[in-house]
Amino acid sequence: MKILILGAGGRVGAALLRAYREKYDIAGFNHSQLDLASLDDVRRNLSSMNFDVLINTAGFTNVDACETERDRAFLINAEAPGVLAEICGAKDAKLIHFSTDYVFDGEQRSPYREEDQAKPISFYGESKLAGEKNVLAVDDRHLVVRVSWVFGPDRPSFIDAMIKRAQENEKVDAIADKFSTPTYTQDIAEMLGRFLDDWSRRALAPDGLEAARFQGVLHFSNAGKCSWQEYAQWALDCCERAGVSLKAREVGTLKLNDMKNWIARRPVYSVLSTTKYSQLAGTSPRAWRDAVADYITRFYSKK
Repeated sequence: MKILILGAGGRVGAALLRAYREKYDIAGFNHSQLDLASLDDVRRNLSSMNFDVLINTAGFTNVDACETERDRAFLINAEAPGVLAEICGAKDAKLIHFSTDYVFDGEQRSPYREEDQAKPISFYGESKLAGEKNVLAVDDRHLVVRVSWVFGPDRPSFIDAMIKRAQENEKVDAIADKFSTPTYTQDIAEMLGRFLDDWSRRALAPDGLEAARFQGVLHFSNAGKCSWQEYAQWALDCCERAGVSLKAREVGTLKLNDMKNWIARRPVYSVLSTTKYSQLAGTSPRAWRDAVADYITRFYSKK
């Protein structure tokens, strides 16, 4: 099976490329090699290539910049995914497109299901939701995967920034009144690998997924929920146990209202329900605390 990954220089794309390169005929484009803002380049490059699955992990993800660069955000996050879906349709290929928990308004206080109404409160969320709709309007057999608070070794994320600050400063703070769930790129790769294995066999394996049902919108994150403060504190706790030198060991409290320099609104609560995935896979994602502990052990314990 031939797989093409867009956004191969990002956290998710790099993790998928590394996880699948020994198993599949796989290639990747990073931003410098293929810019989704240039739809003509996208059509020219991809239309001439042969592939069975196209995985789009690329996007304009700077939430505040999306508010001030709306045309570019809509082009990359909304229009380009629709073009990718059309290209895949012409090749009878499968498109797997990554989206975000920011398509929700955060007013709910129970995990968001795939069928819950998406009501974004930022232009980033609006553009990503438009991209989802454009993909599925071309072919509802494509797959849109919503993830949240993604972390991994290939590109610094929130917890990497918090660890760095704790290594350099005696006092660190994080927001305590915003809630979602971290998602480890290694676990994303394992989740998607279940689908790719079954899709390549075109059959239901005893412990696998029914490929025909693995379509539409799917939520995936690690299990549980936390605030950014809890997330950061657990990361520092794991660092201390792993022998990582820190100046700060306690994470102080900030409120969303303290973030006066933010331009875009963020949902207060954007926990994603993974019930649909668990039913399809016959297994549940591991807890976010276990995933973070694994990440710290693997990539920080020797620093």
